[in-house]
Amino acid sequence: MAENIIGLKSVRELLGLNFFIPDYQRGYRWTSQQVEDLLNDIKDFKSNNLQNYQFYCVQPLVVRKMSDVETSEKKLGEGIWYEVIDGQQRLTTIYLILRALKEELNKKHFPQLYSLKYQRNNKVEAFFENPQINDSEIDLYHISNAYTTVESWIGKYWDFDTKLLETLISCDIDEDGRDKANNVRFIWYESVDENPIKVFTRLNIGKISLTNAELIKAMILNRHNFTKKSISEITLRQQEIASEWDAIEYQLQKDEFWLFLNKPGYENPTRIDYIFNLMCENNILHLGEEIYKQIGNDKDRVFRYFYEYFKLRNSDVNTCWGKVKRYFNTFKEWYDDIYLYHYIGFLISQGSDAYTLSEKWDRSSTKSSFIDDLKEQIREIVTKIPLCYQYDEDGKDKWKCRPILLFHNIQTVINSNIAQKENDKYKLAVFYKFPFHLYKLEGWDVEHINSNTTNPEGDSATRKEWLTNIYLSLSAESQEKIKEYFTITNEQKKETIYSEIKSLIPSINDWSQEKKNQIWNYTLLDSSTNRGYGNAIFSAKRRIIIGKDKGELLKIPKITAEGLAMVDANKGKSSFVPPCTKNVFLKYYSPSVSENNYWTIPDAKYYLADIKHCIQQLSKPTTIEKENHGDK
Repeated sequence: MAENIIGLKSVRELLGLNFFIPDYQRGYRWTSQQVEDLLNDIKDFKSNNLQNYQFYCVQPLVVRKMSDVETSEKKLGEGIWYEVIDGQQRLTTIYLILRALKEELNKKHFPQLYSLKYQRNNKVEAFFENPQINDSEIDLYHISNAYTTVESWIGKYWDFDTKLLETLISCDIDEDGRDKANNVRFIWYESVDENPIKVFTRLNIGKISLTNAELIKAMILNRHNFTKKSISEITLRQQEIASEWDAIEYQLQKDEFWLFLNKPGYENPTRIDYIFNLMCENNILHLGEEIYKQIGNDKDRVFRYFYEYFKLRNSDVNTCWGKVKRYFNTFKEWYDDIYLYHYIGFLISQGSDAYTLSEKWDRSSTKSSFIDDLKEQIREIVTKIPLCYQYDEDGKDKWKCRPILLFHNIQTVINSNIAQKENDKYKLAVFYKFPFHLYKLEGWDVEHINSNTTNPEGDSATRKEWLTNIYLSLSAESQEKIKEYFTITNEQKKETIYSEIKSLIPSINDWSQEKKNQIWNYTLLDSSTNRGYGNAIFSAKRRIIIGKDKGELLKIPKITAEGLAMVDANKGKSSFVPPCTKNVFLKYYSPSVSENNYWTIPDAKYYLADIKHCIQQLSKPTTIEKENHGDK
């Protein structure tokens, strides 16, 4: 079975090779700015205090070796020809730079460049022989413009031309076969796919370039990395690794798994890169100090890390792949465990990193001891701000209590799972998980439960909502007054009736501004829901929260002369409502509920007591029935 070839090729190694640019590609289109950027990058690279083995890396050059039949049909001439699938813009630009330095090349006895033949326009080759300004055709215009830009740049930096040429063509092979020179190298990806157009379409039309992961995969599966095995054994092992690779990538593509470990905004199409990044940044494969320093810090750093590893004589595919699997299996075990998932998910959301946590995991003798360590880290976070802390009245610093409110939700979910697990009716390992992916994808606010405004029933809409909510709890006489309020139009009379109704309702207005700005009056809510009700009264917020949880937009019932008339709900966008937020508006924490229309001080005290109880659980040692820490 033929394999893709992955490696690095210096510009020096390209000299004498033949490249065919097929007509399914567009012509050369680099602008003067892009050409100058490449030249400036090379100049900046060469101006650094470089050590041996450091080089400037150009993006992948994806090619396919052409058959003799193909070269004959296309009349390409003798020699080996490569069809360029991706990377022709940089390949052509490097050629133009070499062409502009041809006199210097001749002095160094490098008369031959590499060959470029364009299927769509053979006049380009004539330009290469005799570069002249030519705008008769679009392809020639862009190429001649790029060449003029190169000449102008060399003229501007005339004292750098020798160093520029040296950076392009130098080569210094050491006794181990490694190039010590500080030169320019392409990532060379030789595809064996017999359908180059399919590969080109994926890389260009779909804008999906080769990721570090795909380049690393080609290296890992390279037949030469499997030593002392028969062809059939190698093929079987390659298939095993490829299958395991796909399973890992499939799991990482699930947002609920991925965002348990990471922040939103990751742009790579493949996510297994995350594990390779961890391995590179922490030198898990134990490259020597000098080699590790030489891999650089650009976007191709991770590829070069694994490339250098597989060049070592003692490199081993099973060792490398085993470490990848160990990371993944650790993350998967965390994800599947009720304690580990929630405590680690919380810590990562607060800035901890998976690598540091995995190191502690490896050093822990038992799972319960590791969980106790996690709980201690969490306790340090949630006790930074006292529960009695007085937040600013304008709400500017209420974000400080977000970790406490998030933890309250997480511990509540853990407690619920433990209770369900103890019930013989349920045999699930995890009954319900806090959705970190929704927490991270939706903007979350710390919101007042009881409105922070001093007069929450001061406008007509709020009064109507309040009157509607209290309607069913009142006597028939009071209900008649409310119906009258909704049917008359005289504003002065409405005001009088409203005052009469208010006098019939016991006042529950014992909330000072100071009390309103303590944690017992805060809860978590996604920002879109928060903006939807702003400073609405408690009963209005309760209606909206219940609707969000049901995926409905619950309208306010109408009151007519006949009484209360229910209004059909509109289909709305279901939004995740945190368990503790739902509990607050359903008055779950209060042992007895006499007033559903207000958030009272007694309600707040019970809510605060539950927060305290959850935090206190962090100090209790963890007991697990089955310790399987050694199975990691």
